[in-house]
Amino acid sequence: MGTAARPAFDTDTLRRGIEGQTAETLLSLYADDAEVRLVNRNATPSHPKVLHGRDEIGEMLTDVYSRDMTHKLEGCVVQGDNAAYSESCRYPDGMRVLSESMLTLRDGKISQQIIIEAWDE
Repeated sequence: MGTAARPAFDTDTLRRGIEGQTAETLLSLYADDAEVRLVNRNATPSHPKVLHGRDEIGEMLTDVYSRDMTHKLEGCVVQGDNAAYSESCRYPDGMRVLSESMLTLRDGKISQQIIIEAWDE
Protein backbone atom coordinates (compact mmCIF):
# COMPACT_ATOMS: atom_id res chain seq x y z
CA MET A 1 0.00 0.00 0.00
CA GLY A 2 1.58 3.29 -1.13
CA THR A 3 1.26 6.71 0.35
CA ALA A 4 0.31 9.77 -1.61
CA ALA A 5 3.12 12.26 -2.11
CA ARG A 6 2.53 15.65 -0.55
CA PRO A 7 2.71 18.62 -2.91
CA ALA A 8 6.19 20.13 -3.00
CA PHE A 9 6.98 23.82 -2.71
CA ASP A 10 7.76 25.11 -6.20
CA THR A 11 11.07 27.00 -6.01
CA ASP A 12 11.02 27.66 -9.77
CA THR A 13 7.71 29.51 -9.35
CA LEU A 14 9.23 31.37 -6.39
CA ARG A 15 12.11 32.59 -8.61
CA ARG A 16 9.78 33.56 -11.46
CA GLY A 17 7.47 35.32 -9.02
CA ILE A 18 10.17 37.29 -7.23
CA GLU A 19 12.05 38.23 -10.39
CA GLY A 20 8.90 38.92 -12.44
CA GLN A 21 7.10 42.17 -13.10
CA THR A 22 3.74 41.48 -11.43
CA ALA A 23 2.47 40.04 -8.16
CA GLU A 24 0.32 37.23 -9.59
CA THR A 25 2.94 34.48 -9.87
CA LEU A 26 4.29 35.06 -6.38
CA LEU A 27 0.79 35.33 -4.91
CA SER A 28 -0.07 31.89 -6.35
CA LEU A 29 2.34 30.34 -3.82
CA TYR A 30 0.29 31.47 -0.79
CA ALA A 31 -2.45 29.47 0.91
CA ASP A 32 -5.82 31.26 1.06
CA ASP A 33 -5.45 31.74 4.84
CA ALA A 34 -1.73 32.61 4.84
CA GLU A 35 -0.26 35.07 7.32
CA VAL A 36 2.73 37.36 6.69
CA ARG A 37 4.61 39.19 9.45
CA LEU A 38 6.87 41.98 8.18
CA VAL A 39 9.64 43.53 10.25
CA ASN A 40 11.51 46.59 8.98
CA ARG A 41 12.40 50.13 10.05
CA ASN A 42 8.70 51.06 10.27
CA ALA A 43 7.36 47.80 11.71
CA THR A 44 9.50 46.76 14.65
CA PRO A 45 9.77 43.23 16.06
CA SER A 46 7.43 44.26 18.90
CA HIS A 47 4.90 45.69 16.42
CA PRO A 48 5.29 43.90 13.08
CA LYS A 49 2.98 44.55 10.18
CA VAL A 50 0.72 41.50 9.97
CA LEU A 51 -1.19 40.58 6.83
CA HIS A 52 -3.95 37.97 6.89
CA GLY A 53 -5.08 36.04 3.82
CA ARG A 54 -4.29 36.24 0.13
CA ASP A 55 -6.28 39.47 -0.36
CA GLU A 56 -4.15 41.49 2.08
CA ILE A 57 -0.94 39.81 0.92
CA GLY A 58 -1.93 40.50 -2.70
CA GLU A 59 -2.45 44.21 -1.95
CA MET A 60 1.06 44.43 -0.47
CA LEU A 61 2.63 42.54 -3.38
CA THR A 62 0.77 44.64 -5.95
CA ASP A 63 2.14 47.78 -4.27
CA VAL A 64 5.69 46.38 -4.28
CA TYR A 65 5.54 45.33 -7.93
CA SER A 66 4.08 48.69 -8.99
CA ARG A 67 7.39 50.33 -8.03
CA ASP A 68 10.25 50.88 -10.45
CA MET A 69 12.73 48.38 -9.01
CA THR A 70 14.34 45.03 -9.70
CA HIS A 71 14.08 41.91 -7.53
CA LYS A 72 16.45 38.95 -7.40
CA LEU A 73 16.17 35.66 -5.56
CA GLU A 74 19.62 35.20 -4.04
CA GLY A 75 19.08 31.75 -2.54
CA CYS A 76 16.43 29.36 -1.26
CA VAL A 77 16.54 26.34 1.03
CA VAL A 78 13.61 23.96 1.51
CA GLN A 79 13.49 21.35 4.26
CA GLY A 80 10.26 19.52 4.87
CA ASP A 81 7.51 21.99 5.75
CA ASN A 82 9.91 24.93 6.06
CA ALA A 83 11.76 27.11 3.59
CA ALA A 84 13.93 30.19 3.74
CA TYR A 85 15.08 32.58 1.06
CA SER A 86 17.04 35.77 0.50
CA GLU A 87 15.88 38.49 -1.88
CA SER A 88 17.73 41.60 -3.02
CA CYS A 89 16.01 44.60 -4.58
CA ARG A 90 17.34 47.72 -6.24
CA TYR A 91 15.72 51.03 -7.14
CA PRO A 92 16.94 53.00 -10.20
CA ASP A 93 18.63 55.57 -7.91
CA GLY A 94 20.80 52.79 -6.46
CA MET A 95 18.94 52.33 -3.16
CA ARG A 96 19.00 48.68 -2.15
CA VAL A 97 16.76 46.54 0.00
CA LEU A 98 17.65 43.11 1.34
CA SER A 99 15.03 40.80 2.78
CA GLU A 100 15.18 37.42 4.46
CA SER A 101 12.09 35.25 4.65
CA MET A 102 11.29 32.19 6.75
CA LEU A 103 8.32 30.16 5.50
CA THR A 104 6.05 27.54 6.98
CA LEU A 105 4.54 25.38 4.24
CA ARG A 106 1.29 23.46 4.07
CA ASP A 107 0.46 21.29 1.06
CA GLY A 108 3.17 23.01 -0.98
CA LYS A 109 1.83 26.52 -0.26
CA ILE A 110 3.07 29.26 2.07
CA SER A 111 0.93 29.28 5.22
CA GLN A 112 3.13 31.58 7.33
CA GLN A 113 5.96 33.94 6.42
CA ILE A 114 8.24 36.15 8.46
CA ILE A 115 10.03 38.83 6.42
CA ILE A 116 12.88 40.90 7.79
CA GLU A 117 13.94 43.84 5.59
CA ALA A 118 16.97 46.12 5.69
CA TRP A 119 17.09 49.29 3.56
CA ASP A 120 19.91 51.59 2.53
CA GLU A 121 19.41 54.80 4.46
